[in-house]
Amino acid sequence: MTFPPDPVRFDRARTLALASARELAASGVDVLVVRDLLGRVSLLLDDRLTDISDDTVAHWSARFSSSLGPYAPQRPVLLASRLFHPSALLDSPRVVDDLTAPSVSRAGRVRLLDNIVVGEEWTRVRELTESDQPPVPHTARTALYGFKGGVGRSTATYMLARRLADLGRCVLVIDLDLESPGVGPLLVTEEQLPAYGLVDHLVESALGNADGLDLVVPASHLPSHNNGELWVAPTRGLGAPDVPYSYVDKLNRVYADSPSTEFPSFADRLESAVAACEKAVAVRSRHPDVVLLDSRAGIHDIAAVAISRLCDLALLFASDNTQTWNGYRDLFTSWRDAGQAVAVRERLRMVASMVPDSPDHPLDMYLESFRDHAWSCFSILYDDLPADVVSDGGDHLWQDKLPVFNPSPEDDSAPHSPIPILFTLELVGLDAINTPGWDDRAFVRAAYDAFLDTATRLILEGR
Repeated sequence: MTFPPDPVRFDRARTLALASARELAASGVDVLVVRDLLGRVSLLLDDRLTDISDDTVAHWSARFSSSLGPYAPQRPVLLASRLFHPSALLDSPRVVDDLTAPSVSRAGRVRLLDNIVVGEEWTRVRELTESDQPPVPHTARTALYGFKGGVGRSTATYMLARRLADLGRCVLVIDLDLESPGVGPLLVTEEQLPAYGLVDHLVESALGNADGLDLVVPASHLPSHNNGELWVAPTRGLGAPDVPYSYVDKLNRVYADSPSTEFPSFADRLESAVAACEKAVAVRSRHPDVVLLDSRAGIHDIAAVAISRLCDLALLFASDNTQTWNGYRDLFTSWRDAGQAVAVRERLRMVASMVPDSPDHPLDMYLESFRDHAWSCFSILYDDLPADVVSDGGDHLWQDKLPVFNPSPEDDSAPHSPIPILFTLELVGLDAINTPGWDDRAFVRAAYDAFLDTATRLILEGR
């Protein structure tokens, strides 16, 4: 008995399209693989300097349509010379090289242009340079992110903010978890909320109406030490006294992007909102030394913008389990395939959250397993080690006088090296909001000391 072949699905369509593109490129033509919002793939052949016959286009169109099935559009192979404005596609800043293509002499280039609805910021990491840095005083921005929720990220943000303020720094904490506010309620009581929250700025700035919003307040019930300050930008505000505060209605609109250039994108609006919160603190007191961004978990556009555009250090929270490592592996693979590994990898650092320490689960064994799994994930972002790599006798590797970034699994300063937060039963179910002084208890200090020491050093020393 014979069985019909499996239909082409989303993942296979990309693989088949790239194979066709590479075969075409072997003849010397540059090929742009364009995937639309539904996942359908077209091949755009750059014939501006190379003649390509109509017979060639017809042959490849028929072959491509047969191969990709529903993932081939009505016109699967296009010539740049037949388009009204080919440079809009061929010279788009979102085009990336096919880094997995084998090297073939005299072959054309294969590049990719992916059109997506959400999540694009994950593949648009902006490499920070000296020219990007704001004038002194510089604000150190740190994002705290977890692929999965429930890893204690918001509590860690609170503890880190307090440590930095106790050291005399002016600290601003921005609660970016719009759907499930976390650190905001830990730092400011309901009655002390500002008139507006981050969600208001995101909505109003789409219409150019965000000036003058009251966005930040000092943290509640936290004594000041060494001239330190702790400010909070919560997700929601109190609103006007005579108008209902429609948080859900606003939330339903904050992520919307318009194809019109008249309206700023969500990423631009989020960046503007963070800058507005910093400015609000500076106006009322002094410029923040440190900004902590408590990011939403998961593959979400808020986290994408926080890591790719807003921070110079990202603390990635994880528990040592299969679901978490699979998620980070998918995320790191998307960065690598988009050509963004070099831009993002050295701003990352893993946090081993809720680490057990008991006779049944010794601390050292857990951290060793965590480190191995983290290194396996980060190897996706690290450079390969070809045969001609040499050591300088220290901690650096070189190939043809260029540095090679591939830290060993045991390198304590590497992005994959875990910063531990210990697990303690006393923290389970703790109502931190209604338990004054909980963060001064000995078991809490013991659980967070290693994390606070390392994270503080990374932030204040610029990594």
